[in-house]
Amino acid sequence: MIFHAIGLMSGTSLDGLDICFAKFEKKDSWKFEIIKAETLLYSAKWEEKLRNSIYLSAEELLELNSEYGFYLGKAVENFIEKNQLENVDLIASHGHTVFHQPQKKFTLQIGDGRAIKLETNLPVIFDFRSQDVLMGGNGAPLVPIGDELLFSQYDACLNLGGFSNISLKINDQRIAFDIAPVNIVLNKLAQKFNKNFDENGDLAKKGEINEELLLRLNSLDFYKQPHPKSLGIEWCNENIFQLFKNIGTIDLLATFTEHISHQISKVFNEYQLSNILFTGGGTYNQYLIEKIKAKTNAKIIIPEKEIIDYKEALIFAFMGILRMNNKINVLASATGSSCDHSSGIIA
Repeated sequence: MIFHAIGLMSGTSLDGLDICFAKFEKKDSWKFEIIKAETLLYSAKWEEKLRNSIYLSAEELLELNSEYGFYLGKAVENFIEKNQLENVDLIASHGHTVFHQPQKKFTLQIGDGRAIKLETNLPVIFDFRSQDVLMGGNGAPLVPIGDELLFSQYDACLNLGGFSNISLKINDQRIAFDIAPVNIVLNKLAQKFNKNFDENGDLAKKGEINEELLLRLNSLDFYKQPHPKSLGIEWCNENIFQLFKNIGTIDLLATFTEHISHQISKVFNEYQLSNILFTGGGTYNQYLIEKIKAKTNAKIIIPEKEIIDYKEALIFAFMGILRMNNKINVLASATGSSCDHSSGIIA
């Protein structure tokens, strides 16, 4: 069985729309090949719209949901045309997260899949998270099914995006959970220096660690909770940013980078992991990687750029194929839902 699919991913750090066209083949096990992939940077207008979506009225949010769906459809249409792609079986779209409150049984990723279908005339799978949340799960992380079936050669897979999340196997069961905020906080601080992100961690490197703040960050209740667990921007607004008063931005960058490295290495050491695949934009933050390496004996594997940048979009494409074939694409052991299931709305 051979399938070709396009995966779309827009992360909470708003660094752009990841588009990945990949081939998947099932023999004894699943194999994949990324054929074409690119990141479409958001215009200032779109970045502002998505960043402020959390503050919109219900009416405005419904309008943005449709508008962003057509935006995604046009982006895919241009991607297919530019790269002269054929044999596209489906598009799988993560959408852009506005709200994520699984404890209240809701999560919202905007970008109406029906609009994408109208633009592209291809089958579209979207809204991968809501069903899991309704079933008592966190609706996150979802990529562990891809880690299990496409990247099983590693002890664990760590994604450093807006948030850091990890997926690993314990006693033949794959577990996964969010560890800590990463770029959702670091990028916001870097913007005070008119930078989109702290390149290589160069700004953080110049700051001094505020020990009192570090202690307060490491003492937050979330870090004591058992898995499965997940984070959202609302949690950062309530628990992180309010602690940042009266401390210089450069020291906040240094302190928060230290905090991230502490929380991530703590998980590596707790589970005695030996080799871990690192992906996501935070993998390029050399200062953060050095800090993690200094706190653990685990071997950190940094793959080729294509996997660093597009692993999540790749896995959503894969999840779309599983959904279209009515196969399990969400693991209850990772999300905490009542059972494994096949999730995603088909347009």
